[in-house]
Amino acid sequence: ARVQRIEDAMGDVLGALGEDHEREGLRRTPHRCAEAYMFLTKGYQETLAEIVNDAVFEEEHDEMVLVRNIDLFSLCEHHMIPFFGKVHIAYIPNGKVLGLSKLARIAEMYARRLQVQERLTKQIAQAVHDVVQPQGVGVVVEATHMCMSMRGAMKVGAVTTTSSVTGVFRDDAKTREEFLSLIKS
Repeated sequence: ARVQRIEDAMGDVLGALGEDHEREGLRRTPHRCAEAYMFLTKGYQETLAEIVNDAVFEEEHDEMVLVRNIDLFSLCEHHMIPFFGKVHIAYIPNGKVLGLSKLARIAEMYARRLQVQERLTKQIAQAVHDVVQPQGVGVVVEATHMCMSMRGAMKVGAVTTTSSVTGVFRDDAKTREEFLSLIKS
């Protein structure tokens, strides 16, 4: 039902743009767009519990765990135009560790929603905190926004950086500096 509603709306959009969505090159475009939007927003259909899938393990590791350069693709909620880049996620365990791939999956779940980068960064940090209750979490997102590159300001090459830090990453300058240094190495 949702795919059909999006498909119908995309046919209307094409018509409003002056296109004939029945011509050969556009005949299946409304359906393809509907399927694409369903994929690009699949994060609405996922939950943190499903993503983590019990991949939390008791472990007495108390040093930083960092996964860098995780590819990230999302849609700006203001224009529904893509933004993309990298996310770096770190935490310091407090008796529990999370399967490493789950950090990337958490980022993906929140990125596959209509977003603003600031909220996305905070949601990733909060989710990691909620799942493993670590001593602290650090998240940095570096992204290029097509809404700023191909329209509006038209500043190709501009990169937006956002961060969210909790616990020792917020309270201890040395921990925060170590994190920021490691993501640049």
